[in-house]
Amino acid sequence: MRDMAEQVEIFRASLEDAIEILTLQKLAYQSEAQIYDDWSIPPLLQTVEETRDEFSNSVFLKAISEHSIIGSVRSRVIENTCHIGRLIVHPEWQNLGIGTRLMTEVELMHRDVARFELFTGSNSIRNIQLYHKLGYKEFRREPLGNKVELVYLEKVMIGKKEDIGYKNP
Repeated sequence: MRDMAEQVEIFRASLEDAIEILTLQKLAYQSEAQIYDDWSIPPLLQTVEETRDEFSNSVFLKAISEHSIIGSVRSRVIENTCHIGRLIVHPEWQNLGIGTRLMTEVELMHRDVARFELFTGSNSIRNIQLYHKLGYKEFRREPLGNKVELVYLEKVMIGKKEDIGYKNP
C-alpha cells in the first residue's frame, strides 16, 4: 500500500468534485463521531449544496489514486492567515503520508501568508500528533457542546510575524 501511496497525485479540486469529496468526508469523519459518540458533528451533516457553496470562497485540494479521490483538504485566506479545514483521508489510505502531503501542498500554495490556523477535537489524538509533527502549536481551546472541546493550532511563518502583529502568548 505504501508503494501505491507514492503514486498518489494532488491537484486542485473543482466544483465537479464536490459530491465525491463530501462522500469521502462523511466516511472519514465516522471515526471522529465514534471518538466523541456524537453523530451530529458538522462534517457528517454537511450537504452537497453547502459543500458546493464552499468552493466560492475556499480552495479545495484532492489526492487522487487511480481516478478516485482518496483525500482532500480545504483552505481559505483571511487577512494574511490561511484557515485550513476538513483534512480527510480515506480510512484505507491513512497513515501513509497522504495527510502530510495535502498539508504541505496547502502551505506551499499559500506560502505568502504569515500564519496557518486549524482546529480539531481535543480527543482526536492522532490529528493533534500530526499537526504537532508539522510544526503547529496549540494556542486556544473552546468548548463545543457537552462532548467536544476544540483545540486551535497555528503555525506562524518565520519572518512574517510582524505582518500579523504577532504577540507570543
